[in-house]
Amino acid sequence: MKARLPQGMGKGPQNVNDMIKQAQKMQSQITELQEEIEKREFTTTVGGGTVELTQNGKKEVLSLKIKPEVVDPEDIEMLEDLIISAVNEGIKKIEETMEAEMSKITGGISLPGLF
Repeated sequence: MKARLPQGMGKGPQNVNDMIKQAQKMQSQITELQEEIEKREFTTTVGGGTVELTQNGKKEVLSLKIKPEVVDPEDIEMLEDLIISAVNEGIKKIEETMEAEMSKITGGISLPGLF
């Protein structure tokens, strides 16, 4: 008596080759996306617009603008906090963008180590 496989099964090598091709395509799309995001600029403002920070997708700071009214020699700590907040918000924005764009490619599947 012969064993019967469910319909669509038994095409092992072809299915494996298709999966490999799909994975390679996905990897190529992810690489392209990462390169594209690294070239983008992300601008974040904090403190009601008193501090504006622009970063690229590599999380490098490209520019920092501080309005004069927030510069108080008696309260340097507030300015430091605003700058730290701007950098952290910028990084968060970049990571959220990367995650959202990646999920479009991966279909929501989490791929450890990619982002």
